[in-house]
This record gives sequence, structure tokens and C-alpha cells, in this order.
Amino acid sequence: MLPAERKLRIIDYVRQQRSASVAVLAQEFAVHEATIRRDLAEIEQEGLLKRTHGGVIVENLTNRELSFNERTNVQLEQKMRIGKMAASLVEDGDHIIIDSGTTTLHIARNLVHRSNLTVVTNDINIAAELRDAPGVKVMVTGGELYPSSYMLNGMFTDNVLRSLNVSKAFIGTPAIHPTHGLMHPEAELVPAKQGMIASAQEVIVVADDSKIGKLSLHKVAPNSSINTLITGIEVPDYEIKSFQDQGLNVIKV
Repeated sequence: MLPAERKLRIIDYVRQQRSASVAVLAQEFAVHEATIRRDLAEIEQEGLLKRTHGGVIVENLTNRELSFNERTNVQLEQKMRIGKMAASLVEDGDHIIIDSGTTTLHIARNLVHRSNLTVVTNDINIAAELRDAPGVKVMVTGGELYPSSYMLNGMFTDNVLRSLNVSKAFIGTPAIHPTHGLMHPEAELVPAKQGMIASAQEVIVVADDSKIGKLSLHKVAPNSSINTLITGIEVPDYEIKSFQDQGLNVIKV
């Protein structure tokens, strides 16, 4: 296993288990503890995990979002479950927005056989996924292309989103907190998400368990603007309750 792949798997493992010691990680990945310590030092420098005495924990503050290729296989099976559930909420005849992201991509993959849908997206991957779907009309927002994520963003994107009225918006996020709501580490990506939320009659957030309870620098929207949160069964009930107490419909899959 290449070091880069092992580091991604370490991140995924720790996020799923919530914590892990150096010894446990060394056994899990069949390498020496010195190798794991070196991996952890590099991961910590990138702000993805925080080490403690004898072990590691998931960093609560999300400082940056990984590139699409780095994220695509992280929590993959969970993202597939979430995408399938989210797609089941779409009704024939709906006009919807699908936000850019690796989880939202799985929503699109479950819509290719649906009928009479209009999908607006700021994601080239999502548009490509639906390009041959005979019952789906695809509208791309336009904007500046971000090569690391295949996302469109910027002034053109924001102007298009402000002009829309859709039945549902499916929003991805790197951080959602019970007190501070949707958050994001990159200020330039906030307006597009806010435009999607404002244009929709119903807002559905899709987020795997590693995003739940996380903080980040910029506030996108309060939890009161969200109707439904779809996440994985990996999230403890006590974390879910704080969102449910605010009136969110939380679906764990």
C-alpha cells in the first residue's frame, strides 16, 4: 500500500472509530508503529487529525476541504447509502438543485432512471453522470471551474442561483454543528450554498458521520433553514438528538 493511500485510510478509520492508538493503527495497517507515527505527523500538519498522548482523535475544527479525488473513497459505502436515501425523496416532476460534492454525486447516480426531472447543479461530475438520463433535464450554473473538485463557483454561479425557485435543494457540507449550523472553511464557496438554500422550498443536507458536530470558520446557514439531515447510522444518537430538538427531520441510513 502506498503511503498516500495508507494516510487516507488512516483518516477514514479514525473518523469511523472516533479514536485510535498508534498500536491499533499499526496492527490495522500491518506496519511498524514508527511508520504510523510518521503518517500521523504528516496528517496532523495538514490539519486533518489531532494527536493526543498515545493515540489520535478527529479534529473538531475543519480547516480545509480535501480535493475531490482525496475525498471520493473516504466513507464511500456510507456516502452511497446517503445518496440512495436522498434520491428516494425526489418525486417525478421535481425541479431540484444538487450541490457539488462526493456525497451529492451519489444522489445523481440514483436518479438516472427517473422521469420528468429538472436538475440544476454546479458540479461537472454530476452533470456528466446525468447526461444520458432520458428523463432528466440538466442545467449547469456556469461559473469558474475549480479543477480540484470539478465545481463551478463565483459571480456567474451566484447570479443563476438567485434567479431560481426549486422544490428541493440537496446541500453537501464539510461541517454541520448543532449550535452554529452549516459551516465551511472557504469563504468564497459560502455564497453559492446560501443561494441554493434561499432558492429552495425544501432544504436537505447530506453529510456522512465525519461532518456531524464539526465547526469551521465561516457560517453558511443556521439549522433553522434546514428541513432534513441525512447521515449514516454511524452517528451516535446523542449527537442526532441535538438536531432533532431543533425541529430537523434526521434520517440515519
